[in-house]
Amino acid sequence: MEVSIRFPSFAYTAVAAVSTFAVTAEAHHSGAMYDAETIVEAEATVAGFDWTNPHAWLQVTYADEAGAMKEVDLELGSPVQLVRQGWRPRTVAVGDEVTVRFHPHKDGAGTGFLVTVTLPNGETLTSE
Repeated sequence: MEVSIRFPSFAYTAVAAVSTFAVTAEAHHSGAMYDAETIVEAEATVAGFDWTNPHAWLQVTYADEAGAMKEVDLELGSPVQLVRQGWRPRTVAVGDEVTVRFHPHKDGAGTGFLVTVTLPNGETLTSE
């Protein structure tokens, strides 16, 4: 008895599409632009918090070592990932005084990747 299994052509197309998306999604999550060897720590004021996909963003202002005011946009993980780590859409609010630790952008741009934030109540959350 011969058994034949047929795999419809649309299934090949679906597999190819999913494979392409998976490669694209993986490439998107590269952190190569951030200096993973350096961590900046700063007492900062929250200027904004965007709970968006594919990544949330925390905007803060702080005084650097020379006393100059800096504004930095810090990339966080996805909202789904952040919820697992204790974050919520209203975890921080504009005006909150926080301590941030982040990997700065390699070229000195005003962005970074958040490592931890210590909230006004003393709770520390991570984004890695």
